[in-house]
Amino acid sequence: MSGDHEGNAASAGNAGDAVGRTAGWQEFGRRGLSEQESGRRGLSEQEFGRARSGKHEPGSHEAGSHEAGNAPGSEPGGRELGNEVPGNEELGSEEPGNEKVGKAPGGRGQDGETRKTVWVALGANLGIAVAKAVGGGIAGSPALLSEAAHSVADSLNEVFLLASLRRSERPADPSHPFGYGKERFFWSLLAAVGIFVTGGCFSFVQGIEAFQSEESESGSGYAIGLAVLVVALLAEGTSLLRALSQVRAQAKVRQHSTLREIRRNEDPALRTVLAEDSTACLGVLLAILGMALHMATGEGAYEAWASLLIGALLVYVAYVLGKSARAQLIGEAVAPEMQQRIRDFLDGRPEIDAVTAALTMRLGPDSVMLAARVDLVAGLDSEEVEEALVRTKRELRAQWPELGQLFLDVTDASVADRVRARRAREELDDAVEERRQVDAG
Repeated sequence: MSGDHEGNAASAGNAGDAVGRTAGWQEFGRRGLSEQESGRRGLSEQEFGRARSGKHEPGSHEAGSHEAGNAPGSEPGGRELGNEVPGNEELGSEEPGNEKVGKAPGGRGQDGETRKTVWVALGANLGIAVAKAVGGGIAGSPALLSEAAHSVADSLNEVFLLASLRRSERPADPSHPFGYGKERFFWSLLAAVGIFVTGGCFSFVQGIEAFQSEESESGSGYAIGLAVLVVALLAEGTSLLRALSQVRAQAKVRQHSTLREIRRNEDPALRTVLAEDSTACLGVLLAILGMALHMATGEGAYEAWASLLIGALLVYVAYVLGKSARAQLIGEAVAPEMQQRIRDFLDGRPEIDAVTAALTMRLGPDSVMLAARVDLVAGLDSEEVEEALVRTKRELRAQWPELGQLFLDVTDASVADRVRARRAREELDDAVEERRQVDAG
């Protein structure tokens, strides 16, 4: 705007401020915004709330920009919308600096249940590791020693998971404005590496050494080893039932089948415990089979094969968990079903003419960021634009409380933008249908 307009805005207070905002949106409508400008001018719900309540300080306005007034106690002078450090917002909180990352209902309760599940698994694995090591040493069983290494690896991983639960609960700060939810993914990645190195590699070494050994024991001293494995199976089964109980409870809340919840669960700690306990039960069964065949035939090769199979099983589980943790660490989107529902919601808004992009990223097991680029219908003035965006954000968070970070970018949609958006929507619908068929099968 011209300098004369700036002087009028400063002297007229809120009236000049409103004129500046209207002129800005008119200019925006005439020429559109570049991607960089639209990113800077993304309108936050917090600033809209202050603007609507009339909390403006006189200040300068440039054509095409909307300057929200300063809340009491903030620094004097204006700022560009969306140019502040992206903080975590809690719906209804208007006090800058006191925002919290949004979480889905029951998020804290689920964390408590997950912590109990991890503690149960840790207690079971520590006791089992000692028993397996003693039994394997007495019997000289490579399969039992492989299982001891497996339990040690699981115990270390449970420690990692407990650390992740604690560290991920830290509130957001200036150095981590989106919070610490991704700590869960990092420690889960370390747990996957631990399974691979401590469990899988040791089991392979035990199996290879058993093949190279020329001794062919009768297995007469293996009774104690089998007894240890039976006790281990009971303990691992108890821990697995605890994890499955939590999964069933979550599936009931989300109205999913238990199998679908296992496939789609976003809690890396629970997913890791579930994978470890399932693998542990299968590994114990393989060790029992190898020892039983050794006792029946006197051939140690059966135990060697059992050790190699246990090692292969652990490597596979480590790969699956590591792949999942890696995807989440580098910015994995939410499930296609949730993306589809969000797009349907935005497309159905009467104020929105087109949704050219709706980008999501998981910030933690129960916290999500959404950045959407929308083109509003023609003819809206500045106040109507503000009200439309505030209302849209409020209703989005009401339907998806896990949307802890929510950004709506208003931009003119070109023909090419609309074509790309239509193509992306078709791909999203195909992905949802494919997952639906997998769940049904």
